[in-house]
Amino acid sequence: MSGLVAGLGYSAAVLSTASFTPQAWKIIRSRKTHDISLGMYVLTVTAFAAWLAFGLLRREWPLVLSNGICLALSGFILTMKLLPPTGKRKVAETLIKPR
Repeated sequence: MSGLVAGLGYSAAVLSTASFTPQAWKIIRSRKTHDISLGMYVLTVTAFAAWLAFGLLRREWPLVLSNGICLALSGFILTMKLLPPTGKRKVAETLIKPR
């Protein structure tokens, strides 16, 4: 049974992490963040930081892995929200190299 529980934890980690990827990619491509809630992302980043600390203290690796990656992705989205348009453009151009 514990293998099933661990599998559930890692599956949740993968799905949680993947849920932020489309938004981050859309921001990189469009360079637009005006429709994204600043308050929501401040709370989200704070929550992921707290969950990451909790997971580290308890040594619960599914929590550490998923919340660490989600913190990085949501932190990126929050950073892009806070950047001026020229900053967004520079970040996007750095991440998307012309072919």
